Amino acid sequence: MPATDYQASSASFNVNVGRSILTLRRDQIHSMEADLELELEAFQRQVTERFADLCTAGVEDLLSLPWLRQLLDSFLCCQEEFRVILFNHRALLCRSPMDRLVSEYLERSVKALDVCNAIRDGIEQIRQWQKLIEIVLCALDNQNHKTLGEGQIRRAKKALIDLSIAMLDEKDSNSNAAAIAAHRNRSFGRNNASGSSSSSSSSNHNNHRSSGLAHFRSLSWSVSRSWSAARQLQAIGNNLVAPKGNELVASNGLAVSVFTMNWVLLLTMWALVAAIPCQDRGLQVHFYIPRQLVWAGPVLSVHERILEESKKRDRRNACGLLKEIHQIEKCTRLLSELPDSLHFPIMEEKEAEVRHKVQELSHVYLAIKEGLDPLEQQVREVFHRIVRSRTQTMTIPTSSVTN
Repeated sequence: MPATDYQASSASFNVNVGRSILTLRRDQIHSMEADLELELEAFQRQVTERFADLCTAGVEDLLSLPWLRQLLDSFLCCQEEFRVILFNHRALLCRSPMDRLVSEYLERSVKALDVCNAIRDGIEQIRQWQKLIEIVLCALDNQNHKTLGEGQIRRAKKALIDLSIAMLDEKDSNSNAAAIAAHRNRSFGRNNASGSSSSSSSSNHNNHRSSGLAHFRSLSWSVSRSWSAARQLQAIGNNLVAPKGNELVASNGLAVSVFTMNWVLLLTMWALVAAIPCQDRGLQVHFYIPRQLVWAGPVLSVHERILEESKKRDRRNACGLLKEIHQIEKCTRLLSELPDSLHFPIMEEKEAEVRHKVQELSHVYLAIKEGLDPLEQQVREVFHRIVRSRTQTMTIPTSSVTN
């Protein structure tokens, strides 16, 4: 074969191989982009469906212990799918703007860890209330006592006073605890007048009890005394804006998933702070999500329903919007009012009324007993899942560059 023919054939072969490689590379890119698009759509759909389910909860179910567990389960599922998406497309995380967006999400997730710690403290506080409720139920138990005596009423009275003081909002406890204790004492007192010395002794006793409960609260927090749930939520929500057009193009749409997960994280932490007693609660977080996002409607609806609940007249000064807390406050208030009209021996009609209120309180007690531990376990799981996901995500850029 002449040299010129060989050179022409070799050049033609090289061109064809080059075209084949480019075509193969282009097909691979198109395949990767198609896979990413399907994953992003599935992720957006899961967020939409899960928060739509949360939004359809009835009035009696919203912000209850089972509802909060459903919320945390939704967060864990969304967070896991988000982690998988980042891992599958880890090459994009080394580029702008994904390197910055992922870094900002990881910083927000670190702030969420403090919220989880504060929520676990709040759960422990509810557990202390549960012990006081148990004292009330034991004192007024129908199985142990055929008729209610003065001693049982006094024991229940003492526990209800402690419960009323313990449930004061942290910001108002120091100023109002003694006043509420004195008010409860008058409500539970016998109708006969008491002497000044007895009143003074009772006041000192209640002040001592109030300071003791406040001391317990100050020792129970695992976050610092200067820590604020309201400020932490605001820090998580700061500069949380939708990705720009050029960021969407540069990230092949992956920036939307980061934006979505940021909002799932913020709403979950915000709802926990709204429901559970914690240090310096506050719900003043600006929620703005572009309506064109498919999950915007359900997420904003959940936010609006919780906000409406917080504005109700009987919930404005509550130490938490948890449905079971509201039921405890209601039962405690009703039981506190009953002894005003009690005379011993108690008439059958009045005793039946007391028994009925005690039965309502026992239902709340069982709901807390059955739901509090699983909720705490889920909060702990959220904490550890965030830590593991953050560690894995931080190592992704290094491993992708190495490979």
